Amino acid sequence: MNIMAPVASTSTLDSGYLLSDPKEDETFPMFERRASSRELISKYNDEFVLKNTEKTYEQQYASLYFLRLTVLKPRVSKVAAEAWNGMSILNQEVKAVDRVLDVRQGEFCWIVGTVYIEMTLKPNILDEITKEFWTTAPISKDKFADPENDAIMLEDESGRVNLVGSTIKSELLVTGCVVAVLGSETTSGDFDVVDIRFPQLAPQLPRKMSTGHERKYVALVSGLEVSGDVHESYETSMLFEYLMGELGGSDDSKHASEIIHVIVAGNSFSNRRSPFSRDEESPDNSQKRKKKYGYDSSSYNSKPTEALDSLLADLSASVSVDIMPGDQDPTNYSYPQQPINAALVPRSRRFLGSSFRSVSNPCWWDIEGLRILGTGGQPIDDIFKYIEGDDRLQMMETCLRWQHCAPTAPDTLWSYPFRDCDPFILNETPHLFFAGNQPEFKTTIVVGEDGQRVRLVAVPKFSETGKVVLVDVDSLAAEVVTFALNGTGRD
Repeated sequence: MNIMAPVASTSTLDSGYLLSDPKEDETFPMFERRASSRELISKYNDEFVLKNTEKTYEQQYASLYFLRLTVLKPRVSKVAAEAWNGMSILNQEVKAVDRVLDVRQGEFCWIVGTVYIEMTLKPNILDEITKEFWTTAPISKDKFADPENDAIMLEDESGRVNLVGSTIKSELLVTGCVVAVLGSETTSGDFDVVDIRFPQLAPQLPRKMSTGHERKYVALVSGLEVSGDVHESYETSMLFEYLMGELGGSDDSKHASEIIHVIVAGNSFSNRRSPFSRDEESPDNSQKRKKKYGYDSSSYNSKPTEALDSLLADLSASVSVDIMPGDQDPTNYSYPQQPINAALVPRSRRFLGSSFRSVSNPCWWDIEGLRILGTGGQPIDDIFKYIEGDDRLQMMETCLRWQHCAPTAPDTLWSYPFRDCDPFILNETPHLFFAGNQPEFKTTIVVGEDGQRVRLVAVPKFSETGKVVLVDVDSLAAEVVTFALNGTGRD
């Protein structure tokens, strides 16, 4: 789809220029956004979008784990066979065992299965029952990890075995990832792991490089949290003016004209409640408002959707925009999240089919030959709860090496119970992989064993950091533009 729109600019002059009279012979440079191709990769995205006529919740989640193991077992077995076939330990040749229950004590072997971690701090249904009956509920924790008490297991269609050893304790593992482990069964029936293998990065399509010298950027922003209040964030207004080429001098406008696509990656709507809501006390604290059951129209606040709609409509007139939902946006909570209904943004809806799209979370793009996979950040936030560290880029890289973008679904990351496929399996490696709504901006390049090259980007929450990330379509270089009342800048 080709989008081209002019971007006006002002000259970079002295500080008193804006307060001076206009000059008759004064001219201003005009910058034009170049035509760009942007497509959604339908063979992946079609699996994320659920049709209402086909949705059913009658099936169990076990089929999702079975499908995952069926697809990923041959891939990780290939990696394991290349590493361990022909190896000998203590004069004993290592052999492959097809099923967990076929492991024999004292024999060195390797097996493939799905990791399950028994975590004492993980939420359970009893906590919800406790809250429901108005008794004291356990304190919620940011992390589920408790290395001293957690048990790591490997399971397949035949059974489950407990994994032990220093090797397994040092690896980043979560429930739902498929791995191969090398070791032997102990006298207590545990499997002592001496080595571990992942599927590694999936094949990657070659990147199409442009022949021109013009720079082209994809802008990534998340966590706008537009509230529609009178005192809406000045940084948000500055951001949209910048993307439309209406902020700063000619250098800034030229840079903005090189942005060919904008991805709004989740949590665009604020979830802050207005003061004195229906179940809070009245302003004079004299009485508590009566609780209404069923739908209460007085509790609906249209300001966030109206304000965001206005911003997106103005932006869509200048550059192509895709909006992805986050965990606090008005769509389903479970993964994959369905596109935000266009009826919520009537002004922006006029650009559907041209420069505006509402997409699923996660989503795949092909922009000028750059293959992009993006999420609203929920899978990385959920993996964060499983481990002691906080390296978000390591979590993203490990997802690529697991060949799965949401491994903790459906255990702790709510998801739809798919029965015909696991849409989160990565059948190819993207050129750009980003996660929205992260605590801070981070980026790195990951290189695979077969020459795959991936730019990882942790996109920070704009409402907290004032940062938007620009990724060069050709070089994969990432830079940050920061918006603040004391000035803007690029890193």
